Amino acid sequence: MRTFGPDVLTIADELTDAYVEIFTAPPWSDRDPEETRARFRERLATDAHRPGFRAAVSFADGGGIQGFVTGWTTEAPFRTDRAYGKVSELLGAERVDELLVGAFEIDELGVRADARGTGLGRRLLSTLTSAAPGGKAWLLTWDQAHETVAFYRRTGWREPEPLPGTESDVVVFLSPSADSTCPTGPTALNC
Repeated sequence: MRTFGPDVLTIADELTDAYVEIFTAPPWSDRDPEETRARFRERLATDAHRPGFRAAVSFADGGGIQGFVTGWTTEAPFRTDRAYGKVSELLGAERVDELLVGAFEIDELGVRADARGTGLGRRLLSTLTSAAPGGKAWLLTWDQAHETVAFYRRTGWREPEPLPGTESDVVVFLSPSADSTCPTGPTALNC
């Protein structure tokens, strides 16, 4: 496994190929591969320069990418593009500031189908979150990515309780190393 900062752009073509293969397969199979390629490549060029950006990439013996994870430190003000507005609605601005701002944000985690079930996803996450500020990391995923949601739950990531009456198609997870005294369920509104 190799870690990167902004120099991840030196493998942008290979990383983009892996991203497209992973994120146009079920449950994301309704995505257009070429549009997915263009959007990811554009985001990667920007994201690689975010404060605290890091990536970890696992290469197969033959040199191809088996899996990757990218992320950065979430800054204030909390973003409103992509699915961030849904996160704010789900948790509320105060809890977003408390739980997510200043924490390490896992943006993308992808493992090719032939490398799943090997512990690679867990190792990739651990590589980036082990140096998270104050041990705090977070991520979000789509609620219809059932295997992905189950993976995060199995690895100890936990969901803060949403604000009463809110529903969303995103699921927010906090890392196992983030304040382990933070409860889940109805008492987690202050988490």
